Amino acid sequence: MSQLVECVPNFSEGNSQEVIEAISRAIAETPGCMLLDVDSGPSTNRTVYTFVGQPTDVVEGALNAARAAARLIDMSKHKGEHPRMGALDVCPFIPVRDVNMDECVLCAQAFGQRLAEELDVPVYLYGEAARTASRRSLPAIRAGEYEALSEKLKQAEWAPDFGPSTFVPSWGATATGARKFLIAFNINLLSTKEQAHRIALNLREQGRGKDQRGRLKKVQGIGWYLDEKNLAQVSTNLLDFEITALHTVYEETCREAQELNLPVVGSQLVGLVPLKAILDAATFYCEKENLFILEEEHRIRLVVNRLGLDSLSPFNPKERIIEYLVPDGRPEQCLVNKSLGTFIREVGARSAAPGGGSVAAATAAMGAALASMVGLMTYGRRQFEHLDAEMRRLIPPFHAALAQLTTLVDTDAQAFTGYLEAMKLPKNTPEERDRRAAAMQDGLKQAVAVPLSLAEMVALLWPALQELALCGNLACRSDLQVAAKALETGVFGAYFNVLTNLKDITDKGFKDQIHQRVSSLLQDAQTQAALVLDRLEARQE
Repeated sequence: MSQLVECVPNFSEGNSQEVIEAISRAIAETPGCMLLDVDSGPSTNRTVYTFVGQPTDVVEGALNAARAAARLIDMSKHKGEHPRMGALDVCPFIPVRDVNMDECVLCAQAFGQRLAEELDVPVYLYGEAARTASRRSLPAIRAGEYEALSEKLKQAEWAPDFGPSTFVPSWGATATGARKFLIAFNINLLSTKEQAHRIALNLREQGRGKDQRGRLKKVQGIGWYLDEKNLAQVSTNLLDFEITALHTVYEETCREAQELNLPVVGSQLVGLVPLKAILDAATFYCEKENLFILEEEHRIRLVVNRLGLDSLSPFNPKERIIEYLVPDGRPEQCLVNKSLGTFIREVGARSAAPGGGSVAAATAAMGAALASMVGLMTYGRRQFEHLDAEMRRLIPPFHAALAQLTTLVDTDAQAFTGYLEAMKLPKNTPEERDRRAAAMQDGLKQAVAVPLSLAEMVALLWPALQELALCGNLACRSDLQVAAKALETGVFGAYFNVLTNLKDITDKGFKDQIHQRVSSLLQDAQTQAALVLDRLEARQE
């Protein structure tokens, strides 16, 4: 998969395993679709499916799921805690990789039109796909729910975007659209439904109405009771977790609950969650509690603990974090996923890639890793405890850089691909030759950008390395010496990779600017590495 769209259809059935599994099969058996998660709730009587694929494939997957639902779900018999208006209540399309929002709007339009034509049901467009401002909000479209739909469809202003203005009792209506990643996040309370809803009204952006707005932007909320768990939930949708974060919703709910003397007993994520949302929460709790945690796995574990994400069922990051589920290209071919021995043999093989650029990136990554190691060999030891604050400041840049530099091992090997692809373009007419030449120049500039970014990353590390050379654990002197030379060598390799690709670029202004910048970075690396070595030599045992 290159282009990747996520589709998250919500079906109004959460109890019948036969129906839930039939819809699952309809999605999973669609060519090009990967079903990632199925999350059912008996009390809400709703199942949320999450799957990914290329744009045309996810549209087919959603249609196949809708066909199965049309045979098996009868909305006239549906009861549940979750707001709903249709058998397939809502079907959003979300950009994941190499796809923009406009392309997801096209997915929603294609799906909505085909669904309406095939099943003869009303379909509304919402979110980024909405054709009028009044339909951007899903709650606005769903107002009155299924029970009010028959009368609503008679009103001209609620004519559907696709399909008939006719009430179909077994189906209801469907909303489809395009949006950013939505996080469905529920906080558990030992309380009544009414108390949970009171908190939701205080927090959600809509609040209690125009004159009583809630505190949290881009948050929808409702309170309900889960009979099967014997607890209430403040159920929220985070429409933009970068505006209002997971931990913000949880902490604000805790504050509201404390004022009502109600215990919060963990939380629940419905469906999948982006890695960044979890890591943002980890940063919040690390800062709040003055914790020093570097490893991604440990930071995730911290968030699971602090939010109580495993309070109702186990939270397995490998099954719930979307980046861990979605394949990124062809991982079996990634250089960094191979053993060190295999990587070295591939470098030594009769092929242009991996070559000096990948080796430079690997060398620089190892230099950053060594510096991180020295910091960790200093931090937390009694004889160096007076340096703990300094180490907590110095170690993270190296830890972050080693991950970023490691990715450049593969990025550099792929950087020349654009140029090679451009060379294959037709050149039979003057217009074709012009397009080919422009594409080749763009490919060369991309090939220059990768090693230049390596040198820029290393440049940011020298101040921290200088400090580490002055105060780090002297037993690791040789490790810091190797780190300095490895980082310098990485920049040395980047320099010559830049020059190799610059020579065929015709834009003289661009060439001069990049040549001057990379030369400056190399000179600085040589000066800084020498200074680190001098400082280490000057220190006494």
